[in-house]
Amino acid sequence: MTIVRLGFVAMSTELKNASPSKTMTFSQFQKIRDREAAIRKLERIALSNLHNTLRLLRHCAAYDIHFYRLTSRLIPLANHEELLDWNYMKPLKEDLKVIGDFALKHKIRIDFHPDHFVLLNSQKKDVLKNSLHTLKLHYLLLKGMGIDVTHRCVMHVGGNYKETDQSLERFVDNWMVVPRSIQKMIMLENDDTSFTVEDTLYLCEKLGIPLVFDYHHHLAHHHDMNWQVHWERILTTWKDSPLPIKMHISSPKSEKEFRHHSDFIDSHMFFDFLQEIKGSVAEIYCMIEAKRKDEALFQLMKEIENREDIDIIDGASFYLK
Repeated sequence: MTIVRLGFVAMSTELKNASPSKTMTFSQFQKIRDREAAIRKLERIALSNLHNTLRLLRHCAAYDIHFYRLTSRLIPLANHEELLDWNYMKPLKEDLKVIGDFALKHKIRIDFHPDHFVLLNSQKKDVLKNSLHTLKLHYLLLKGMGIDVTHRCVMHVGGNYKETDQSLERFVDNWMVVPRSIQKMIMLENDDTSFTVEDTLYLCEKLGIPLVFDYHHHLAHHHDMNWQVHWERILTTWKDSPLPIKMHISSPKSEKEFRHHSDFIDSHMFFDFLQEIKGSVAEIYCMIEAKRKDEALFQLMKEIENREDIDIIDGASFYLK
């Protein structure tokens, strides 16, 4: 049997007034004449985001959700070029530790997915430099939480620049300047337009990076079901990871807007995938990327609770029989 654990991304549609992504633009920052007062305001916003993150983790624990993606927007303007002297970690130390302790106590797997502007294969040195700054922020947040950083940050390969082979090799070249501590943190995901499962596997196998398989992205890229031939290779990329394999699950908004994520998960599409991988792994974590966030998770569990091919474990986990 295979254990399937479901998770959701960053925001809750069920928990009110709990945004972990409150922000402040640099223009707003500049309008506060006292720079120290402006920094204190940034810190208050960051603390509010951490407070709501803890609320979201409590929400997860209450509903037996063991998988949650942290927002990458916890600290507004953390890496802005005009604020490089700001030690943003110092005032957040205690709150980060509380979050990490709670996640560990309740066995909630947490990770990050930086925004699309984090490009390790960029043609521009300043973009690569900024990307490394952003990844360092994620590293520091995880360390501040007391969470082992290994394989906690999933990324896309980056820009294709209409030259797939060269873009892949540029990733390899740039990987050499990524600090080892940050390399350990990275997982790679196939995308829906630029880099296929095969492309991403090339990098993962060459550099020793786990591949996070996105089923919807694969279908959007190929419009076929021919992914099973890669499954054993995908599993092998996880052989040295301390964490069980993870994947992303979403459903097309419509046939016309196939690449766009739907509000909810098509359970039939999901189980088409699960039936193929059943028994190949002891446990798999599935991050739901749906517009309705945790509501989509609850709806999916409600839809499948009477299926004869599963046994429910708890509010967000089940056995595939």
